[in-house]
Amino acid sequence: MSPSPAHKPPDIELGHVRDGYPALATWISRDPDSETFVFRKFRRLAARNILHLQCKLIALEKEIDDIDEEARQSSDLEARQASRRYETLISYSEDDSRPEKKRLEKLREVKILLEEYYSTLLQQSQITALSPPTPRVISTFSAYLSGNIIQSTDPNAPTSLPLLAGRAKDFLSDENDLVALRPPPESDYLSRLLQDNWKTIQRLNPKTNTSSDPIDQTTIYKNRHIMRTVATVGMLIAATLLIVAIMSLYVVKDEKVKLGLVAIYTLLFALSVALLTSARRAEVFAATAAYAAVLVVFFVTNPIMDVIPLVQTTALVLEFTTNEYRIFR
Repeated sequence: MSPSPAHKPPDIELGHVRDGYPALATWISRDPDSETFVFRKFRRLAARNILHLQCKLIALEKEIDDIDEEARQSSDLEARQASRRYETLISYSEDDSRPEKKRLEKLREVKILLEEYYSTLLQQSQITALSPPTPRVISTFSAYLSGNIIQSTDPNAPTSLPLLAGRAKDFLSDENDLVALRPPPESDYLSRLLQDNWKTIQRLNPKTNTSSDPIDQTTIYKNRHIMRTVATVGMLIAATLLIVAIMSLYVVKDEKVKLGLVAIYTLLFALSVALLTSARRAEVFAATAAYAAVLVVFFVTNPIMDVIPLVQTTALVLEFTTNEYRIFR
């Protein structure tokens, strides 16, 4: 999803008023990849809430420690016994005049507060692990909220009022406090490049805007189209690097030149894997090692007359790198 290119705005009255949250909810739901599900995390409030729960537990911990110390120093045998025997604690807690009642109440309070505290910590851990929205999504979202989705140089062109009013209209202002419930499935360099510029490609085949909001001229596309394009480009580059390298090593006879070609092609392959895929470091090392092993075989043998050893060597290298990758994981 991205803002559409400049075009003639629709024929609407100046200051077209949209219906606020209903229009925003409809716009968010239009994205088939749900990238527009962007909301605030309220990190400051979340941290303060956890700190308050922590302080309550600290205070409660001190109260329980004091009660335990009083029981330990008490001349009452039953009070000391209640610290050692659960049945005694339960039995005497039914007596309102006994200190065991307060002790049991505090323990129950701790149980409830700890459940809330641990639940809050786990929820915050999950929220913290969520990815932030991309600049492209934030830019498109902000343009729609502000009513500037129509890009026109005509000073007499109709404009739109901001979608929301009140404090909520600026909820996108702090980009560090935003979270995307579903970030793009691919985060490699080529995928991000295509996502940011896909609207330029779509100019060749523009899609009809089906939104009922005349102000909304957002370009909608599906990420699977980008994923297919990236997969195709990746396969072409991988095949090209392998075929061109093999042909070069077969044609070139000088050993020093061959060695330089192996180094250059290996570097290009490593860069292509790192930039065009989402591979982790261990996977980049494994793929590069396998590729380099294939080139080394062509460097030291006759690739046309010795195909079987080449296949066997490549298989061994792939098996080795797979095992190494498992160790890295």
